[in-house]
Amino acid sequence: MRKEKSRRQGPRNKDQERVRRRRRKRSTPTHKKITKMPRAGILNLNIGAVIFLVIAIYIVLILISYLRSSHISGYEVKLGSLALDTTTRAVALRTESVAKVREPGYINYYAREGERTAVGDLVYTVDETGQLSDQILESQTVSSNLKESDLASLKTDIQNFKTAYLPKNFKSVYDFKFDIEGTAEQISNENIMSILNSVSGNTVGSAVDMGYAAQSGIVVYETDGLENLNANEITADIFDEDAHKAIKLSNGDLVSVSDNAYRVTTAEDWSIVVPWEEDWAESIEEGEYIQVCFLKDGNVLWGLTSLLNNSDGKYLQISFTNSMITYASERYLDVELMTDEKKGLKIPNSSIVKKDFYLVPEDYLTQGGDSGNSGFMRKAYLENGTESTEFVATELYDLVDGFYYVDTESFHAGDVLVKPDSNETYTLSNKDTLTGVYNMNSGYADFRKVQILYSNKEYSIVQSGTQYGLNVYDHIVLNGDNISDKDFMFQ
Repeated sequence: MRKEKSRRQGPRNKDQERVRRRRRKRSTPTHKKITKMPRAGILNLNIGAVIFLVIAIYIVLILISYLRSSHISGYEVKLGSLALDTTTRAVALRTESVAKVREPGYINYYAREGERTAVGDLVYTVDETGQLSDQILESQTVSSNLKESDLASLKTDIQNFKTAYLPKNFKSVYDFKFDIEGTAEQISNENIMSILNSVSGNTVGSAVDMGYAAQSGIVVYETDGLENLNANEITADIFDEDAHKAIKLSNGDLVSVSDNAYRVTTAEDWSIVVPWEEDWAESIEEGEYIQVCFLKDGNVLWGLTSLLNNSDGKYLQISFTNSMITYASERYLDVELMTDEKKGLKIPNSSIVKKDFYLVPEDYLTQGGDSGNSGFMRKAYLENGTESTEFVATELYDLVDGFYYVDTESFHAGDVLVKPDSNETYTLSNKDTLTGVYNMNSGYADFRKVQILYSNKEYSIVQSGTQYGLNVYDHIVLNGDNISDKDFMFQ
């Protein structure tokens, strides 16, 4: 039985033995040749790291250069317009006269300021003894209610002051104070008139001087000494307001004989005079009608212009035929002359520069080179000392009175130019200056002259369509002082 069993197990033992052999074979280490790699040193850097480092350094240098350089900004030239700066201070002239006090005493007014009085209307009284003033104070009653017309007058005065007030002109507050006081006094004088009518002539008749209007006109209770001023007599001194302050005349003032009682304007025609500005020559002509805006209230009037050649310079007079009563109490007025706007190419003032050029007679210009460029023939000397000529191509920037304006970079002082087909020569020495901007259409700074028509603080209007000048949609350097001729533009 055992033999039979061992026979049966034999093949299985052989299979097991084979498996064990295979396992031992696999677990036995195999000896292979191992090659040592050299260690990475400073000179054996990774090529990718080197490229990255180079790019990083380049970016840093570009950034530093950008931050340290002056940046160039461009501006596109377009058609535009500018309103002329014609705001100015004017002096008003009217047909005026001043009534004088005939008797000494205390003056009281009864005609409302700024309103028209007829011939024979009572304007004022002068109480020599003071009795009339005392009786008025004793008899006057104070009413808490105002008439609608009186209230409307006060509201109008307050609103006009509020609209026209400027902090820099604080002294107008005092004028407003006097105006309101005058209006209030005139309102109260309506009651005083009834008192005057009730006063017995035997009591005060000999002590009161009645001031009746000798002519019809607008009454104003202030004087400044310029009532008889003629337009041809105006000088710069007249515009010194401190030297011509208005003297306010009020109820209860003690007056003497020949003192000013009041001022009266007798004609509706009046005018203003302003110092003449040469910039107005192209927009204001003598004998034409222009609009004038009065800044106090925004009122606009048409006036006829005339040019005055006075002793110390030119002045512009503008005459009106209406609205005198509106400004009857004003000697000095802020006005704006509403002239036409200047139109053309609109450019910023920051782009405008000045540049020097050599002047060359126009008959020295010639054509040369393979491309037929314009230029001039200049004397030159060969290496052996032989005299010769060379063609110098140059850009032309303007032509004035027979002389071309040429770049100082192309020539030098003392260069001798030769006239074509002639032995005549011209030595460069004379220079002149042009006003212009730097055009950047071609990628570099190219000077172009401009003819300025009008300027304000920020912009200028220049002539369009001029030779050697600008055209609409050209691109120019915004800050002309930060660039040099022929500099390349980086946008």
